[in-house]
Order: sequence, then C-alpha cells, then structure tokens
Amino acid sequence: MEMMTGTVKELIGDSEWLKGFTVMKELRTELSQQEYLELMQIMSKEGYRLFALEQEGVAAAVAGIIVRTNFYNKKHVFVYDLVTHPDHRSKGYGEKLLDHVHQWAKEEGCEFASLESGVQRKDAHRFYEDRMGYERYCYSFRKTL
Repeated sequence: MEMMTGTVKELIGDSEWLKGFTVMKELRTELSQQEYLELMQIMSKEGYRLFALEQEGVAAAVAGIIVRTNFYNKKHVFVYDLVTHPDHRSKGYGEKLLDHVHQWAKEEGCEFASLESGVQRKDAHRFYEDRMGYERYCYSFRKTL
C-alpha cells in the first residue's frame, strides 16, 4: 500500500463542490454536473455537508454526510455518500476520510455513525421482504463513536 497523505477539508459552495464532482460521479453515475450542483444547493440548506480528502489540491475521495436525530440512533451522523476515485483506491484515503467524519461527528455530539449500502442483505432480513413486502436494496450499519 502506498504511503497515505492528503488533507481532509469540507467543501463549501459551488466552486469547491465542483472539485468533488468527478469523484461523486463514480458513485452517483446518473448525475449531470448541473443536477449535482442544483441538488448540492438544496441538500446543503437541509444540513448535508461534503468532505473531501484532497491530494495535491485534487479531491481523491469524498464523503457526504448529515447529522440527524431519531429514536434508534439518537443524534447520529448519516453517511449518504462515500467514494474514492479509482485512481486513488487502495491507499487508505476512504478510511482516513471516514475517520475524520467520525471524529467530526463526535465533536458535534453524535453517538453513532450510520450508513446504507446497495449490497444484498442477509437472510436475517427475509422477514421484511417475504412477509412485509419490503424491497431489498441496502444494508444499514452503525458504529458506536
């Protein structure tokens, strides 16, 4: 594994959000640049924040998060988007970025980090599908912070 470097920073405003678009497009392939910026404008007003691990001023990985409170996770950070550009994978950037998000969330008073993934669910969720009519589309995870 190559030596990991890079700086994590929050991307704020259209010009900085554009730095993250190429990376985000790897995960959200259907997004045009215009739609991405339009949605970022809306989501940022709702509390969505975009962090990037930058390597020589270029975003190598991004994480889109929001702080929420609910009955089962209390105050938590929800990670909507976490992706590393293919040119920068297997260098520890995603781990460093997520560690930064976890630390940031702890400082914000969050108890957990939560995320969903499009990977197939385990047999334990058969009840939701077969009996309750839920469509299988993601895992949900949380991490004690």
